[in-house]
Order: sequence, then structure tokens, then C-alpha cells
Amino acid sequence: MTFAKPTVWGIGSTRAMRVHWTLLELGVDYESRAIRTRTPETQTKEFARLNPKRKIPVLCHGSLVLTESAAIIGYLTDTFPAPKGFFSPSDAVQRAKLNEWCYFVMTELDAHSLYLIRRHEGLKEIYGEAPEAVASAREYFLKQVNAMSDKVDAAGTYLMGHELSIADIILMTCLDWAIMYELDLPQALLSYHGRVAERPIYHQAMRLNYPGRYTDDA
Repeated sequence: MTFAKPTVWGIGSTRAMRVHWTLLELGVDYESRAIRTRTPETQTKEFARLNPKRKIPVLCHGSLVLTESAAIIGYLTDTFPAPKGFFSPSDAVQRAKLNEWCYFVMTELDAHSLYLIRRHEGLKEIYGEAPEAVASAREYFLKQVNAMSDKVDAAGTYLMGHELSIADIILMTCLDWAIMYELDLPQALLSYHGRVAERPIYHQAMRLNYPGRYTDDA
């Protein structure tokens, strides 16, 4: 199965949001398959052939299939020209600094903290309650964001200076998640969130990813 232009399976999740936002920032024409997590659409044989994990998002481009949001958006920025104002690393040092941000946010904030809260607080009817684990995850998240707040503040408008990058897209989606969970973010992170949220394409992606739920003043 091959796809002439990028095709994205998935809407309605933080991780799908990253993919839609990146594609819109890059100005790439793509097809969106609006399926949601934990729905019958993810249980079909067609979808299982693309992603045996039966999770969203999934990107197909030509014969390539990718199923992890950070890998997807990294691939997109390596494949399509970066428009003015979008950061693309020009050497190994810049790439390493970009990757450092991405890996930090994906591991320390997303996987180790927010997803645990999501499973055992937001989806406790599926995964069971674990109040001590949730409390520990909240504490750990705040420890990590407070440790990074000065570095975010000193970076500039965005994490890589004055151009948006995939690191910003990953961090911003995690901060949206944290705000929804009423985590007490440091002022530097709140100010950063406010700056990034001024981008019109961010709101365009939110409307696309959360149809019927999101308005610009949400």
C-alpha cells in the first residue's frame, strides 16, 4: 500500500495534534483520516496492517509508515522545505540541541509524567486508579518544568531562538495537557505558552484536531 501524498490517521489526541500542526506549518497538502483513539476504526484489519499497536497518529507517505508522533514530525521537517520562520538545523550541533529538547519533553514530561496521569486519572475507568502514582507523576512533572524554566526563558521567543521548531510543537502540546490537568506551571512556561499560542496556525491545527470542541478562546 503506497500513498502519493502524506496521509494522517488520527484526530482528537495530543500526539495527533503535533502531526497536523507540523504539516500545516510546513504548508504541506495532505489527507486526514479522522479516526480517534480507542474506537472501532483502530480495530480494523486495514488499520492493524499500518500500526499493529492500534494507536494514533499514523503517517503514511509513499511506502513509508511511521507511528510515533516525534518521529513523524522529525521526518516531515527533514522531507519538506522549511518556510521562513520555521527552524531547520543546519549542522550537527544545532540538530543535537534540537534533539535534546525533543527527547527531554517526550521522555520526562510526556511519557513519564503526563501519560501516567492520563491513564490513572483521566482514564481510570479503563486502567484503574493509582492515586499515589498520579501524585508522584504530578510532583515529578513540576520538578522538571521548574528545572527547565530559566532555560526556556533565556532561549528567545521559541526554544531554538526566534524560529518555531518541532521541539516547540512537542512542548506546547504537553503544556496544553498540563494546563488541562491544572498543574501549576512556572511563569516562564506560562509566558512561553502564551507566545506560541499567538500563532494562527496553532489555532487552525487545534480546530482541525478537535472538531466541534475547540474555539480560539478555549
